[in-house]
Amino acid sequence: MTPRTICGLAAVGLLITACGNAPRVPVTDRSPVSKPDVPNTSYRSTVPDRNSHVVRSGDTLFSIAWAVGLDYRELARWNGIQTPYVIQPGQRLKMTPPPENLSKNSALPQPKPAKIPPKSTSTPKFNNKIEAFSGWVWPVEGPILKGFSASNGNKGIDIGGSSGRGVRAAASGKIVYAGSGLRGYGRLIIVKHDEVYLSAYAHNSKLLVEDGAKVRKGQQIALMGDTGTDRVMLHFEIRKRGKPVNPLKFLPTRP
Repeated sequence: MTPRTICGLAAVGLLITACGNAPRVPVTDRSPVSKPDVPNTSYRSTVPDRNSHVVRSGDTLFSIAWAVGLDYRELARWNGIQTPYVIQPGQRLKMTPPPENLSKNSALPQPKPAKIPPKSTSTPKFNNKIEAFSGWVWPVEGPILKGFSASNGNKGIDIGGSSGRGVRAAASGKIVYAGSGLRGYGRLIIVKHDEVYLSAYAHNSKLLVEDGAKVRKGQQIALMGDTGTDRVMLHFEIRKRGKPVNPLKFLPTRP
């Protein structure tokens, strides 16, 4: 074997050895990574447990009842809370009615059958106007972006407008919640008008009133914004005994 052949074989051996000792390059998966889902901003409850709820700082009895679609008076009755419905952080509330005592109910005397009044021969008169106190006003001027639809989850109406435009109280009443603790509502105001009706004003950029304040119909209570949503708008709700109703049946017809 000639010296030239020996040198060639040695070079090949060194090349093989170098390749064998070379560090392995990790394989990277360059397939597109799926983005997380967009957070749900629908108007849903912030109460995690439907059976009970621990009161947090900023909660009111009205905001908790609103979040789960309850009449605040029922929630107060289930928990033995009297007017003015004061609750404290750390207090645990029952979110369902207490079980009935069947043994006591069985001992109660049976009611007598009611007397059926004679039929009237006169034609009854019906009031086509919705049952409510008069004088509701539009909380803000602007186009209706989305109407009321209980089946599709919109419990009120969405009204368009510009950031910073004044939001008015649709009727006189008392502020029973002013904060941002209800998911999907952003900065929210809830007004108690009487023992039956409440109204809500959501997605504000700034709140101009505090919890407990009394407001007049048409008084400016907030500024429009986009908190809790993806565009500037006012989400406006009216609830009757805790249940959402169509605000357009209360508000005056626009010219």
